[in-house]
Formats: sequence, structure tokens, C-alpha cells
Amino acid sequence: MSTLEVNTIAPITGSSDVTLGGSSKNVKFASGTTVDFNTNTPTITLGSTLKATPSFHAYRSDAWNSVPNNAWAKIPINVEEWDTDSAYDHSTNYRFTPQVAGKYYIYVSCNNGTSLTSQYCAIYKNGGESALAQADASAGSIIHVARIVELNGSSDYVEPYVYMQGTAAADMHQFRTFFGGYRLVGA
Repeated sequence: MSTLEVNTIAPITGSSDVTLGGSSKNVKFASGTTVDFNTNTPTITLGSTLKATPSFHAYRSDAWNSVPNNAWAKIPINVEEWDTDSAYDHSTNYRFTPQVAGKYYIYVSCNNGTSLTSQYCAIYKNGGESALAQADASAGSIIHVARIVELNGSSDYVEPYVYMQGTAAADMHQFRTFFGGYRLVGA
């Protein structure tokens, strides 16, 4: 490998471009290098490897008519709309366990059709509450909760939970009760 040391690289007379690398070649910058694009307005094209995956989105296939009253319950969200890495268990544990470490944007929407005193919707990480939202549910309610959660890529998992406080068992609407998430690129 050779080293070329210069202060300025300019195109030859009659040309307007300088090409670094060649077909199927990469131009790499050393660790700690600062690339300054402030003097021009560059166009940067990112390759297809820059994806927010693993990701998933799932919803209830039908109404859940027997949500426990005054108790936390895991929401059985059973239909995958997509699951890029088969990381969401939609049939048994109803949990997302990505095998890629990183920070993930996780969201849950809880929609009930019952008059309640209040309703809570939560994201649990590894069996404990990680994020919580609450609403007065006197005429039914929709609650959204979201959080950025760091997952280790081997054993960490997240799950959707609900707590409905009222006088009897409640119900949750289908389709409008959903759970999803995706890895944040570069995080």
C-alpha cells in the first residue's frame, strides 16, 4: 500500500470531476477523520445496507373481550404485518427479541371500547415496566406509548402490557391495538 500526501486534489484542465476509487471500490476514511462539506452542497447517496432493521409491526386480529380488571396483562398481539428478522413472537410470548444489539424505537397503542375509570398502556423490557402512558377511559380511549430502548441483541426483549381499571372485565378493539418497533440507524 502506498501513501499519497497532498494539500489539494484538483481536476485536470478541461475536466470538472475528480474520481476517487473505481467501480466496486470503496473510499475509506481513517478513524477520527473529519470530513468537511461546509464549502459546497454535496449530494450523498447512501447504500442499501443502511436500514432500520430489525423491525416489526403487529396488531390484534380480533377483539380481546376478557381483559382482566385492575391487573396488568400482556396484550396478545397476534398478527404480524411485517417482521424483517423473525424477531417478534406473535403466537406464544408476544414479545420482540431482536438478535442485533442497538437502540430501538418501540411503540404500543392500546384501544379499549369499555367505560373504565382509567387505562394504562406500557412497554415492558425483560419483564419490567420501561415506559407507561395513562388516560381517563370513561368513554373508551386510545393510548399510545413509545420509548427508545437499548437491547443487547441476544436476550433482551420487549412486550406490550395494559392495565384497565373499572368495575368489570374490559375489551380491546382489534386492528387499533398494535405493537411495533425498529432499530435506530447509527445509534
